[in-house]
Amino acid sequence: MIRAEVKLTVPFHDIDMLGIAWHGHFCKYLEIARCAMLDKIDYGYMAMKATGYVWPIVDLQLRFVRPVRFGQDILVSAELLEWEYRMKIKYLIADAETGEVLTKGHTIQAAVDTATGEMSYASPGVFLKRLGLQTDAQ
Repeated sequence: MIRAEVKLTVPFHDIDMLGIAWHGHFCKYLEIARCAMLDKIDYGYMAMKATGYVWPIVDLQLRFVRPVRFGQDILVSAELLEWEYRMKIKYLIADAETGEVLTKGHTIQAAVDTATGEMSYASPGVFLKRLGLQTDAQ
């Protein structure tokens, strides 16, 4: 449905003493791709908050297939898989030159009403409207 891909070069400050990207930095790589994906529907974090909802991550799964190394160009893709009750986003990190899969995973985000702090058990209409799945009349 919605998908974005960003190209990144692994910086020196992201690597460990073995010369590979430390696993904790992968959340940052996913975040960059997720923001690019959400921008495609004009639902970035500030727009999200302005609609009265925020979407914290409630689950994160990553599978590290191959190491990501200093200076390596990578492609990070984010694709929206589920949107009716939650936002489930699939990620793939691949070598930019060869296309070899390096890391894959997903996040699950739940809508939270900013006024009440309550979690929604269905995606808010404003989000579905941004996806083109609901009109003002629905």
